[in-house]
Amino acid sequence: MTQINARLPVAVTGATGAQGGATARALLRAGRPVRALTRAVGSPAARELASLGAELAYADFDDPASLTAALDGAGALFAMSTPFGTDLDTEIRQGTALLDAAAATDSVRHVVLTSASNADRSTGIPHFDSKQRIEEHLATLDLPWTVLGPAVFLDNYANDWTLQALREGVLLLPMPADTPIPVIAADTIGAFAAHVLAHPDGYTGRRIDIASQWRTGHQIAAAITAASGRPIRCEQVPLSVVETYSADLAAMFRYFQQVGLAIDTEALHAAHPTVDWRTAEAWAADQAWEL
Repeated sequence: MTQINARLPVAVTGATGAQGGATARALLRAGRPVRALTRAVGSPAARELASLGAELAYADFDDPASLTAALDGAGALFAMSTPFGTDLDTEIRQGTALLDAAAATDSVRHVVLTSASNADRSTGIPHFDSKQRIEEHLATLDLPWTVLGPAVFLDNYANDWTLQALREGVLLLPMPADTPIPVIAADTIGAFAAHVLAHPDGYTGRRIDIASQWRTGHQIAAAITAASGRPIRCEQVPLSVVETYSADLAAMFRYFQQVGLAIDTEALHAAHPTVDWRTAEAWAADQAWEL
């Protein structure tokens, strides 16, 4: 049986970003102490978390001593990794270093690792396969764990690159506009992670792919239209164009088209009725669109 001391803080990596920030806020709302791990303890995002009650701790994935210090006395860990801004080898090295540091503590009793849907299936998508390597390393450690595989991030439709096109009235998507894909908001990932950490016994050793719903590009564009008041249409971007920017992302969207993700959202939601499964429409309504 997994025993997490609820008085000890949950260490949250990526706390100043979308997933980690959402998880930190969900834990704080549930009354759980949070230790936000970040290299930028003085950043606005870090200061906002501190104002909500989070403890800030400096942590650099390339500095094992800082990871050891940041995790000392934490009862659990929300772990995530990303190759964006670095590279795949760096992601694997940093991700395994974080998990090794957690395993070396006397206090961490559960790790929730966010990966990607289907990342355990040797997809051939570079940034999915790097996450598979980290998942496999976690399974070798003497730590209770849960792996979450989020589907396509709705939050990516409000980032700088997408906003530029939205201001021209277009949602660019490297998929047929009428093909449904499973989507999820960062807030829902955070809510699910907090749920797992509140009920670790039911999730130890489990890997769960998660999504709020299936939506086509047309439906996502309609949700943004309704929320922003700006008419938005969805247009498919050829994979050959995506390839010129990122072979990794082109491989992902090619996989989505040729193989696809498989998440039974109806069964998932029935098994977890207390999680806020934020719809694309609700997510879009919450955004401060400046189009």
